[in-house]
Amino acid sequence: MRNNRRGGAAGRIWSLGACAALGGALALPSAAQSIPAGGPRPNAASTVTFVINTAAGHRAISPLIYGINLDKTVDPSQFAAVMAEARPGMIRMGGNRWTAYNWENNDSNAGSDYEYENDDFLSSSTKPGAAVLATVLAAEKAHIPILLTIPIAGYVSADREPPGPVQDSGPNYLKTRFKIDEPRDPRRLTTTPDTHVDFVYQNQFVYWLRHAAPRATVMFSLDNEPDLWDSTHAEIHPAPTTYAEVASKDLAYASAVKGVDPEALVTGPVSYGWEGYETLQNAPDSAKGGNFLDWYMRQVRAADKAARRVLVNDLDLHWYPEATGDGVRITTTDTAPAVAVAREQAPRSLWDAGYVEDSWITQDSLGGKGIDLIPRLDGQIARNNPGMNLDITEWNYGAGQAISGGIATADVLGIFGRYGVHAADLWPLNPSEAYNYGAFAMYRNYDGRGSGFGNTEVEATTTDKVETSVYGSIETGDTGHVVIVAINKSLHTTTARIELKGDSSSSAAVYTLTAAASTPKRAAGLAATGTDTFSYAMPAQSVSVIVPTSSPARSLVCSVGTLQHSQNRPGRSIAHPAGPLACRRSRPAS
Repeated sequence: MRNNRRGGAAGRIWSLGACAALGGALALPSAAQSIPAGGPRPNAASTVTFVINTAAGHRAISPLIYGINLDKTVDPSQFAAVMAEARPGMIRMGGNRWTAYNWENNDSNAGSDYEYENDDFLSSSTKPGAAVLATVLAAEKAHIPILLTIPIAGYVSADREPPGPVQDSGPNYLKTRFKIDEPRDPRRLTTTPDTHVDFVYQNQFVYWLRHAAPRATVMFSLDNEPDLWDSTHAEIHPAPTTYAEVASKDLAYASAVKGVDPEALVTGPVSYGWEGYETLQNAPDSAKGGNFLDWYMRQVRAADKAARRVLVNDLDLHWYPEATGDGVRITTTDTAPAVAVAREQAPRSLWDAGYVEDSWITQDSLGGKGIDLIPRLDGQIARNNPGMNLDITEWNYGAGQAISGGIATADVLGIFGRYGVHAADLWPLNPSEAYNYGAFAMYRNYDGRGSGFGNTEVEATTTDKVETSVYGSIETGDTGHVVIVAINKSLHTTTARIELKGDSSSSAAVYTLTAAASTPKRAAGLAATGTDTFSYAMPAQSVSVIVPTSSPARSLVCSVGTLQHSQNRPGRSIAHPAGPLACRRSRPAS
């Protein structure tokens, strides 16, 4: 599921090797952008200047960008450990397996992820909703929202045995092994589903959920990666998905959800990646429709206008970078020098139009230009459905077991906050994600007592965007509480001159994430070297949290309220901390 996706005009499997086999010359990044294998640029600076201006910037940071895909029922021990260390800002329950999930009995089918088999992987219980309820209640207890999947592909599993591919159950297996999935039950709403009919209704699922967990803050995504159904879920959807089908189903199911829970946030189309954004994976009607996301948002906007309410609130996308180092995709666990460098530079493709990563996207689809993903998507939203939120509900930059993965993850989290992403959820892609969770802790729990990055971004600049990144924050109602995240991608110690503007401090506490440990560690503090100026020797390959002592560490205390929106900037509204997550900071006990 997570290998290189099909792309290009003919729907080929793209890789550097495939491109070479086709005889295409691969355009490498320009000399100014290229990073040599094995380390930083030859002219990489050993010093850098960071300027943190607390009087500028002031963009709200949505706490939902710190989301993680988790499941308490499937892996309770991992769930508990990640919740304690990373303190996610939201939880998502998604992925291929939820496309055929039957909420009435908890049967499901993972499709190509596991033998196209109906089974009880999500829950051994046959009680309605048991596969989701434990995680929903845990999210409620943690005062964070949860994003649940609404199946819309057409069928959900009817049973959990016999094992093996359902296609082996005879030519009528769709009738004998599945139930027809529908958005709306014409009968009255009830918390006791009728399991004797051939249909499963999603509005009944929402109704049951609102009664089973009435205080939980629940968002709903419209299935998962419909652009790939003909391969990931060929057992129920063997034909390529079309533009018309996705829009029709999304709007029908969104309307059904809103008919039961009018205040719920609904997200779609949950596209897997670049070629999905462009053509819905070369859908049969793509030539007529043009760019898929543009077309989709226009349909949503028209439907909202006709319905006189918002049906699909958020543009929901997945992003697994296609960037490579020496031909190896960065989303693997590979930590060879060239791959690690490519991984740590890849977050720049989210915002830096001048950065050209080594991938089939930049070379084949963009003609050697940078991806500039978030500004690109912002522009599409502004043109087609202004005010729609941007969510990235699956993402991972690989090597979660190593510091290069932690560095990339920390950089991505800072970028999401700076560029106003509304929600984002890390997908645990590889067996170990220890450094990725450590990177989350640097923003959510750097001292092990719940202290974290603020809820308002402030201007933070670096004189070397290749080897370093820096992010600054303050707290609403407490502008003196400054938290800085500084990243050193170099293989060597880099001395940072840190200039504070708009704040005054004579010392600072420091916490680090390095190759020595996958959890934040307290480091030696800093003393000012001048008026509001510090000198900090950043460890090689590290993420640092710097907290000026005029900004004492404070634990994050949050409460969930109704999901509300405040206009953050043209073309984007984000969930303000005073909406879904009302937060205050309490001083730690002395």
